Amino acid sequence: MSTVMKDSRSSSVFDGPYYLSIAGKLVSTDAHFDVFNPATGEVFAKAPSGSPEQLEAAIAAAKDAFKTWSVLSYDQRQRYLDAYADALLEHRDELARLLTLEQGKPLKTMAEPEVDQAISWIRQIAARRIPVEIVEENDNHIVELHHTPLGVVGAITPWNFPVLLALWKVAPALITGNTMVIKPSPFTPLTTLRFGQIAQSVLPAGVLSVVSGGNELGPQMTAHPDIAKISFTGSTETGKHVIRSAAGTVKRLTMEMGGNDAAIVMPDADWQAIIPQLYWGAVGNSGQWCVGIKRLYVHSSYRNEFVAAFVEYARQQVMGDGLDPNVTVGPVQNKMQYDKVRSFLDDIKANGYNVVLGGEVDESRPGYFIPVTVVDNPPESSMIVQQEQFGPIVPIIAYDDVDDVVARANDSPFGLGGSVWGRDTQAAVAVANRLETGMVWVNEIHTQGIDIPFGGHKQSGIGTEHGHEGRLLFTNPKTVLIKK
Repeated sequence: MSTVMKDSRSSSVFDGPYYLSIAGKLVSTDAHFDVFNPATGEVFAKAPSGSPEQLEAAIAAAKDAFKTWSVLSYDQRQRYLDAYADALLEHRDELARLLTLEQGKPLKTMAEPEVDQAISWIRQIAARRIPVEIVEENDNHIVELHHTPLGVVGAITPWNFPVLLALWKVAPALITGNTMVIKPSPFTPLTTLRFGQIAQSVLPAGVLSVVSGGNELGPQMTAHPDIAKISFTGSTETGKHVIRSAAGTVKRLTMEMGGNDAAIVMPDADWQAIIPQLYWGAVGNSGQWCVGIKRLYVHSSYRNEFVAAFVEYARQQVMGDGLDPNVTVGPVQNKMQYDKVRSFLDDIKANGYNVVLGGEVDESRPGYFIPVTVVDNPPESSMIVQQEQFGPIVPIIAYDDVDDVVARANDSPFGLGGSVWGRDTQAAVAVANRLETGMVWVNEIHTQGIDIPFGGHKQSGIGTEHGHEGRLLFTNPKTVLIKK
């Protein structure tokens, strides 16, 4: 494998070249693959396609780096992570622009906030400590519970929030003493490759490596005996393959997978005031987020008025290229997902459901644009209600009885997130407590925090990200008994 000098350039525009990050060096490849701008449907960059041998080299370097990184103090590792956050901040504008180019999300309202939050979280997580706990002490002995690092963590990251969801994994893994190898989605590899390149000028060699390539690299990671843990964000179907593969070496797993999140608007809700929150909860990032509202349940007493107001708000938004400052809704990220979302539109049309907004794709328009589509009261058995659309299609579903709507919300193999909206907070909380989800919001949505645990029930995931609970999952509990 050939290497180049470390890259420390800073600019508001970065157009490559892109390299793998292995053992502290930027590494070139013989093969490359196309990266598409979803707003145009055209290739705008080439990404390096890492070989199995290069992934093997990254894992070996991470294993070697673990020996020295793991014995550093929290303070020492924090200084490195703070320096990394500083370096990312210098490249903030270029990362945000690159994110819009490869992912499609609007620059000002989605891409820049994603990069800003990721940098902020690195600093905040780096300041957290997992102390040694005194479990028992008597005249004979003292028992301490230590939380020791696992080793090499393999991160498999998705295309919907490629910066945030990757650095959400990097920060807790590194501060607790692990090293990491990231395989980004082949749909959005560039920002991850770029922040990997930036890391090599700040972090010790081998502590953080990035190897992009095809889906064949994933099984190599999940089955590798020198990777102690897999942190995965992606679809439930892919996650099941990860679980099966990781079983051979009894890896630790944190899995954040699919969802079919329900929002329940209570009979007493001030529904006019919350239309914007519900709209963006469903349509933000063009509907491409795991905890987006996928099913919107509205009480039948005001459903007609609600639907009309929701559609009116939707009509005020502008869909287009995310680099345009007037655009608020971007394209679907990739052709595969575009075709999948179109299959929902085909099913809606074939069954004659009541489409009150959108529903028709402009075939003459370049890029992967699906119009924001609102479906009024499709049946509970419909594809758009039962399956995760992961696109800008919103089913608004009528209900009459709160017990019934809770049962309908829970009648799903998924249980990632949900939300409940109502003037009577106590009543709304009571409903929220009955939802079978890992996270549920009451009269707000999509607020996250480094100390707020986030995980799923059922087929939406295993383990937890964030919070003390999430940080512990990057460690192994080690009980030390000391005779006095």
